Amino acid sequence: DAKEGPMAIGVGDIAPEFTLSGTGGKSYSLSEYRGAPVVLVFYPGDDTPVCTKQLNAYNHDLSEFTNLDATILAISPNDVASHEKFRSKYSLDFPLLADTDKAVGAQYGTLGPIGFYRRSVFVVDGSGVVRYAHRAIAGLTYRPASELVDAVRAAASA
Repeated sequence: DAKEGPMAIGVGDIAPEFTLSGTGGKSYSLSEYRGAPVVLVFYPGDDTPVCTKQLNAYNHDLSEFTNLDATILAISPNDVASHEKFRSKYSLDFPLLADTDKAVGAQYGTLGPIGFYRRSVFVVDGSGVVRYAHRAIAGLTYRPASELVDAVRAAASA
């Protein structure tokens, strides 16, 4: 997909490193997943209708990702307390990370014109290279899990 803005990362770029606090009382760094694919799901907010549907869909198909040794990291501007409630309410089996200052969202080019997160997904391969990038404009839909699983499979064989 087309890159947004002059500095936005895209397919073939090295994924920017980050460390964020997340659910389970842990910090998560992109570098700790080297050697296996990572699906970075940037979403606007906890417990909102489309985000809830999206994350539940990915959770439902989680085994398809884990069978490929892929990890899903879901990132939004909400704080960890909000994430813990959201994760618990829907029994989500992947970490939710808090980008409260939106610095990571900005690095990945996922912030809209007035600073809101846009629903975006990146697949990063085991060597840290972006192999798939999608940024939604309106945010009313999301990429289906099957499309992301295919992107992970393609990244693994790249």
